[in-house]
Amino acid sequence: MKQTKQFFDLAIALAAIGEDLHRRGWVPATSGNFSQRLDEHSAIVTASGRHKGRLAPTDFLAVDLNGQPLSDGKPSAETLLHTQLYARFADIGAVLHCHSPSVTVLSRQISGNTLRLEGYELLKAFNGIDTHDTFVDIPIFENTQDIAALADEVDTYFNSHPNTPAYLIRGHGVYCWGEDLDSCMRNLEALDFLLQCDLQERMLTRK
Repeated sequence: MKQTKQFFDLAIALAAIGEDLHRRGWVPATSGNFSQRLDEHSAIVTASGRHKGRLAPTDFLAVDLNGQPLSDGKPSAETLLHTQLYARFADIGAVLHCHSPSVTVLSRQISGNTLRLEGYELLKAFNGIDTHDTFVDIPIFENTQDIAALADEVDTYFNSHPNTPAYLIRGHGVYCWGEDLDSCMRNLEALDFLLQCDLQERMLTRK
C-alpha cells in the first residue's frame, strides 16, 4: 500500500501524541500503541517495539481491519484490539492504548470486572453526558497474551454495552477511543483523572 500524504499526516499527529503521553509517564519504555482510521477498510498503527516518546512517520504502518499489514513493517502485537473497534464502530477515528500508573494499580485492586465512576463533574467529558448526577461503568478484562481471544471478548461485551467509552485490562493498561484524535485524547485525559480520583478515595478509605 502506497503511503500517502494522509498517512504521513496521521503518523505525525500520532507521534506528537506519543511524545506528550510519554512525558506524562503513561507509555513507559516501549509500552502502549496508537492508531487512527485511514478509511472504512484500514487504519494506521504503531509498529511493534517502538519507543512512544520518539516516534517518527516510519514507525507506523497501514493494516486492514483484520489486523493484517498493508505496508512494510510489523504491527503492534495488540493491533487487533484497535481494528476490532474500527470494524464495529464506524464513527471511531482514533484509538489510544496507555499504561499509566493509576490504570495499572487500580485495575489490580478491583476484584470484579467493572469499575463504576459516579457523581464526578468530569464525567461530562464523555459524549452524551451532560450532568455529574450519573455514572459510567468501565469494564475490566483479564490480561492475556491471546489477543485474538481478548478482541472477541471485548467485541461480545459491546453487544450489550455499545456506549462504553473505554476499557481496562487488569494490571496492563487502558484502551480509549474517539471520533477523532482530539476527542480520543480528551476522553483519555478525563478517564485517567477519574481513575486517579477513585484510587485516592480508596486509599483514604482504607486509612
